[in-house]
Amino acid sequence: MSVTLATVSYIGATILFILSLGGLSNPETSRRGNLYGMIGMTIAVLATVMGPQVTKAGYGWIVGAMAVGAVIGIYAARTVKMTQMPELVALMHSLVGLAAMLVGFANYIDPAAAGVFQGAEKTIHEVEIYLGILIGAVTFSGSIIAFGKLSGKITGKPVLMPGRHFMNLAGLLVVIYFGGVFINTHTVQDGMTPLIVMTVIALLFGIHMVMAIGGADMPVVVSMLNSYSGWAAAATGFMLNNDLLIVTGALVGSSGAILSYIMCKAMNRHFISVIAGGFGTAEGSAPAAAGAQPAGEVSPILAAETAELLRDSKNVIIVPGYGMAVAQAQHTVFEITKLLRAKGVNVRFGIHPVAGRMPGHMNVLLAEAKVPYDIVFEMDELNEDFPSTDVAMVIGANDIVNPAAQDDPTSPIAGMPVLEVWKAKTSIVMKRSMASGYAGVDNPLFYKENNRMLFGDAKKTLDEVLVALKA
Repeated sequence: MSVTLATVSYIGATILFILSLGGLSNPETSRRGNLYGMIGMTIAVLATVMGPQVTKAGYGWIVGAMAVGAVIGIYAARTVKMTQMPELVALMHSLVGLAAMLVGFANYIDPAAAGVFQGAEKTIHEVEIYLGILIGAVTFSGSIIAFGKLSGKITGKPVLMPGRHFMNLAGLLVVIYFGGVFINTHTVQDGMTPLIVMTVIALLFGIHMVMAIGGADMPVVVSMLNSYSGWAAAATGFMLNNDLLIVTGALVGSSGAILSYIMCKAMNRHFISVIAGGFGTAEGSAPAAAGAQPAGEVSPILAAETAELLRDSKNVIIVPGYGMAVAQAQHTVFEITKLLRAKGVNVRFGIHPVAGRMPGHMNVLLAEAKVPYDIVFEMDELNEDFPSTDVAMVIGANDIVNPAAQDDPTSPIAGMPVLEVWKAKTSIVMKRSMASGYAGVDNPLFYKENNRMLFGDAKKTLDEVLVALKA
């Protein structure tokens, strides 16, 4: 493949990537957007493999690496549950960071790559190598910790070290100092020492940064690491003089940064405060000490009674949560929805802008169960309708329906936007137990007079509700 044809292929792939991002902006076009991305990536890979920079001697290595990657990807796609997707995404981000690190070191020790540049060009090239490895190392270690927190292998509680801000500042100054040393070295051997020191500091910083962030802020962290992986890819593109990597990395980096901002805004959080140490304790832990603790007794309800309430309602809002995702109850939810709508009940779904998408990907699960897009609404579109709602049914959600966010200024989640289900005539909360959510705080909703608790596995309990509705 000629240089011109490779360039044209890269331009085509770039256009398809942009169209892919545009398609993902709407549920109805998301499938087409994913298809554009798949075609674009196929073109990009083929153009790179068949391009002039790859010799015949390298084909065997490339094909072997692609085969291994394809096997791993197919295995992950077939075995990873939807509820584990954020963990998988975090793990994939770590691989992007690792790739950026390895490519940076390989490019630095490659005599053919180093010998091309002289003077200012050499300095710029070494800055690209240094930044690429730096961002890649932070992304790699941070993503590994994020994976551990999301999978429950590492505590979701923020781990805050004394004087951590001074440690971060000291690490930054050391990285800048060794960056100057690295640029002024004349041999590969001399440059390896500052490069390795910087890499170690960057790896430790990635661990330190994500460990200090609580479980409730992990969606923002995953999005932030997605942005980092994009910038790492862009830096690698500059390093290798690959236009496609530069553009694609910039697209991923900028879109990830924008998404992080949107998530922070939706959670009423500042990005800096998340990085500085987010709220949250391990799921199911004891309530946080801060904030007033709810008191009172809960009012249990049976599946048959739930069905009766739903049958007699005119307006119903369903708020899906992590419990629905774990139990894989979305298909039963759709059957209940279809039955109620056939009886003339106005059924709608409320999705939180952050927690409703991660870690359970509620909108995706609902789409999988063929719930119509036109009855799935964002939080802001439904909150004003709860006072006129007969039944608000919460399926395995917790923090996103916690009134303490509005009523208790001392609560760790104070100010976080929530779905105001307690304003409905009757709210029904489905949970396995009284355990707290990601933020580790108790929920006053459970003790309100108009709330009922439907305990049990979401799939099993909803099946019982469905049977009772059909009776």
